[in-house]
Amino acid sequence: MAVKVLTNASITVNAIDLSTKSNSVTLNYEIDSVEVTAFGDGGHKFAGGLQNNSVDIEFMQDFATSLVEATIYPLVGTTTTLVIKADSGATSATNPTYTISNAFLSAHTPVSGAVGELMMTSLSFTGGTLVKTIA
Repeated sequence: MAVKVLTNASITVNAIDLSTKSNSVTLNYEIDSVEVTAFGDGGHKFAGGLQNNSVDIEFMQDFATSLVEATIYPLVGTTTTLVIKADSGATSATNPTYTISNAFLSAHTPVSGAVGELMMTSLSFTGGTLVKTIA
């Protein structure tokens, strides 16, 4: 059985590759369950509803042009496109690309940390539509 150690993930936010500024990414793919139980049914029944996706990313803060702060700050309160792969190599059946269109970013903490610590920013994108590509 093959296993994967996450060491070279690819993270693109708003067409900017921020992979080297991140050390944690979590992509949650979810479909809302909509109850369709009717009279006479012996138990609850559900149908798939809308996608309810979320992406959590930890970034090492960087104020340089075209990096973390310059990319993220203008996105608060708007939607964007995220592209995530487990490995930065070519897209394939064993290294799919996940593209989330119209992901909403509601908050950003530009400055966070204690004396002597690495300054980080934690982002949570919600919503949008996820498409998985294997070729």
